[in-house]
Amino acid sequence: MNAAAAALAVLLLALPATAQPRRLLLGRSVDGRRIEGVELGDPHSRTKLLVVGCIHGNECAGLAIVRALERLPTPSGLDLWVIENLNPDGYAADTRQNAHGVDLNRNFPWAWRPMSGVFESGARPLSEPESRIAYRVILRIRPRISIWFHQHERLVDESGGSVRVERRFSRLVGLPLRRLRREPGSAVGWENHRLPGTTAFIVELPAGSLSAEAAGRYAHAILALSG
Repeated sequence: MNAAAAALAVLLLALPATAQPRRLLLGRSVDGRRIEGVELGDPHSRTKLLVVGCIHGNECAGLAIVRALERLPTPSGLDLWVIENLNPDGYAADTRQNAHGVDLNRNFPWAWRPMSGVFESGARPLSEPESRIAYRVILRIRPRISIWFHQHERLVDESGGSVRVERRFSRLVGLPLRRLRREPGSAVGWENHRLPGTTAFIVELPAGSLSAEAAGRYAHAILALSG
């Protein structure tokens, strides 16, 4: 951990949490598995952040980050929402898609088009219960910043929101900022077009699992975006 990151960690750990965490059942997957959310911090705050730990079932290193977030005190004035695992069926099967064989990150109602194979987009936008859960949560809380964790590119994607926010996060975690292809039906594409003035972006984590130190570094960087 570099000096700036270490100082940031000390500062954030000194801040008191403003409310007890609330664990919520957001809905269930195709196969009936629980999809849970956790609300941390001040539910009355207008500064709302959303973090999604896993949307592709075989790209779930982000779960370590959201668990680290849940152990940290949330800075005063922040309402932090966490969807730990949006694709529990894919996670159980170690597949990208959900139990219907749909890539949830091609199933949102922005630039959607029929796709097949590994990027199967579903019969229509929001055909899948998992994507509908995320859709409802996002429209309810209207997060100022949303972070969606993927693998295995090792970068922060310039996803169409605030480049300033994306660049700040990339510097905090030590990943390069790059622009990936805009994918039809993607969650961040839909968010950035549906909620102008907010920022949703993808973080592509390295392949494999994260160490506890790395997960903590990402968690602290997320909290730093509230300032």
